[in-house]
Parts: sequence; structure tokens; C-alpha cells
Amino acid sequence: MNEDDRITIHPEKPWEILQDILKTGNSEQLKTFLDSLTQIETALAISRLEVEEQTALFSMLDPSYAADVFEGVPEEQAADIMEELTPTQAAAIIDEMESDHQADILAEMDDEDVEAILSEMEPDDAEETRAMLSYPPDSAGGVMINEYLAYPQDMTITEVLEDLHQNRESYVDYQVQYIYCIDGSERLTGVLRIHDLLFAAKSAKLRDIMIRNPLHVLATERLEQLQDFFDEHELVGVPVTDEEERLVGVILPQAIEEAVEKRTVSQFLDFTGIVGGEEFRSMSLWNRSGRRLSWLSINIILNIIAASVIVYYQETLAGAIALAVFLPIISDMCGCSGNQAVAVSMRELTLGLVRPREVWRVLGKEISIGLVNGLALGLLLAVVAMLWKGNYFLGLVVGAALMANTIVSVSLGGILPLVLKRLKLDPALVASPVLTTVTDMCGFFFVLSFATLVLAKLG
Repeated sequence: MNEDDRITIHPEKPWEILQDILKTGNSEQLKTFLDSLTQIETALAISRLEVEEQTALFSMLDPSYAADVFEGVPEEQAADIMEELTPTQAAAIIDEMESDHQADILAEMDDEDVEAILSEMEPDDAEETRAMLSYPPDSAGGVMINEYLAYPQDMTITEVLEDLHQNRESYVDYQVQYIYCIDGSERLTGVLRIHDLLFAAKSAKLRDIMIRNPLHVLATERLEQLQDFFDEHELVGVPVTDEEERLVGVILPQAIEEAVEKRTVSQFLDFTGIVGGEEFRSMSLWNRSGRRLSWLSINIILNIIAASVIVYYQETLAGAIALAVFLPIISDMCGCSGNQAVAVSMRELTLGLVRPREVWRVLGKEISIGLVNGLALGLLLAVVAMLWKGNYFLGLVVGAALMANTIVSVSLGGILPLVLKRLKLDPALVASPVLTTVTDMCGFFFVLSFATLVLAKLG
């Protein structure tokens, strides 16, 4: 019986097959099996392995093949695995990846581990990677690639074709649609279509046939600006320059789509209280617990503050116990109204339709909608209260409280993201718990303080 026959295949549990192969130490068999899996199946199988097994798996693969396997692994998990490899092993794999994927994985790792890996890379490659890591992830520099072809504008067509032929193995994975022309200071001066390169006179210089003053974007431009650029210009790629117009990379439209999707996921996780990036159940217990508790521990303190209002008015609540039914209703309704305002402000900040300093403008807009919606919701709740208990004063108290708190919640929800942005805090992370606490506290206060004024009429 050969080694292949000793492995029982369970397609629904590919990680079990990987575990069996890892025990044999047969790298060729490992590659054959991984080739039979889709990217999703590969990510699933690797995520179910123990840390030691993951390390063993990537240690058995040659760097180029390992880099391909990492393409299907989420960046956070890939970073964790990289940190378990030796710096030499990790550097060899990183060096085989596309530049944008390199930056994405290294950005998830500890600075100490990143430096250890970069120190094992060729100095020029390490310097390029450091430069990409210096850009914010939601900027042109953060999503660009540096696999592109650029030649001095004084080169001839013959010289360029010779270089392409001599280095065809290195360039084969480049997504070449254009060739970029630079001057002696590496400033972008023109762009050349492949068609022009193939059919121009061989003795012609690039500067004579290139398209001058090509469209380009700055490395500091944000995702919203890049989205607008590609919406306006249907290009398969655009060169990226620094402030001195030196060519530093190229952006592909699919990179923008991926970056926007990644940011949306990150904002959703922050908004729901998963702090520190994406969470996977394959991560360690303490890592996952810390990401959740960091938000929940703050939230419980804020809720205790809100509940203290009820303690202060406990005699009023005891005298009109029917109010207890309406407290969660008012709290929840105003929380929903406030979160609507937060969502609008977050969206407008993202699109650049509002600036962090325009607090008074946003406040005026939200007070207006708060008055309208608060009146409508307050009247509805007042009618329900009066029909239930037959007490007009109960309806007046809960209706007025809902109206007042709606105005507060939408006003705060509208301006809070702007204020947090000016304070350089993450609005998506901080706005929700602060808004929830304040609307709960104000809702309890309005209901119980209004009730105190007419307590004798509520019996």
C-alpha cells in the first residue's frame, strides 16, 4: 500500500486530510491536495488546523507556492501565521507576493515582527515595502501596486523591447496595459500604450510617441476621490505620484472596490462593538475575548450612569408604576432616531458632503427633523397611553418625553460624528455607545421629571 492509499479522503472535512498529509511530511502530496481545493476550501481547511500544524504546512511549501496559498487566507489570519514562521521563512514568502498584498498582511502584524521580516529582505525591496506601509490604508498609496513598467523617456523602442524580452519571466505576472515614461528625476512625463510600442518605428524614442501629461492621482488621495476618478474615467489603471510628481505606483479599479468593501466591513464591526479588526473563531480565546470586552466593559459603565437617573427618581416610579412600561419604549425609539442621524452624518463625512467644523449647520437640520418626528411619535405614544390607562396626564407625560428626547437624540446623533472626527477619534466606534447612554439617560430624565410635576394626577 502506498502513501496515497493510506489517506482517507473526506471532502467535507479537508482539514483532516491536511492533518494526515502533514504527518507524512510529503510536500508534493500536500501541493497536489491543495491544488484540488478552491480558495474558500483552502481558507477553511487552514483555519481548522492548530497553530503548530499551520506553521508546519507553510514550512513544507516553497515560498512562491506558499504566497499563492496565502491569497485565499484572510489577512488577519495570514498575519498570525506569518508571526509563527521564522523571519527568514516569512520574508521569502512575502517577497513572492504582490506588493499590495504584502502591505495588507504586514499592516496586521506587530511592528517588531514586521521589522524582523523586512531585515531579511533585499534592501531595495524592503525600502519599497516600508514606503507602502507608510501610507494610510484608505489612500491611493495604501491600495496601489508597484509592479509596473516605467522607462526613461529618452530610451528607444528597441531598447524597451529588448528589456521586455530579457526580463519576460519577471514581468509575466505584471498587469501591463500601459508603459510609463519618466525623466531623470523619476517624475512621470508620459504614458505609452502597448499598441504604440509594438507598431512604432524601432528607432523612435519614447518621448516622441508617448502621451504627454497623463492622468494621474496623488498617493495621498482618499478612497472617495479615487472612486470619483474611476467613475469619471474608464481606465484599467492609473499612475500614482508623490507630491514631487515622482511615479510611485499604479492603482487598478478592482483595488478600489476591495478597499471600499474592506472599510465597510471594518466600520460595521466597530459599530457593533468588535474592536481591533475582523474576528474569526479560529483566533485564540483571549484575542477574541479582548476584542469584545474592550467595548462591552465601556458600555456597561455607560449604562450604569444612565440607570442612576432611575435611582434618583425611584419614588416617582413607585408612585406611578405604569411609567415603567414606557421607559424602554422611549429609550429604544430615541436610540433608533439617533442612530439614523449618526448614519447620515457618517455617510456625508465619507463622501465629503459635510466637514467636521459644520456642527451648527448639521445641528439646525437635525433639530428641524427632530421637531417633526418627535411631535408625530409623541402624539402616537400619548394616544396609546391614554387608551390603555384612560389617563390624559400619563399620555401627556410619555408623549412630551418622547418628543423632547427625539429632538435630543437626533441632534446629538447628527453632530457627534463631526465632533469625534475633529477630536481625531473613530466616529464609528465611539458614537454608538455615547449616543445610547445619553438618549437612555435623557429619556429616563424626561419621563420621570415630567411625571414628578403631575405625580398626583397619575394615580
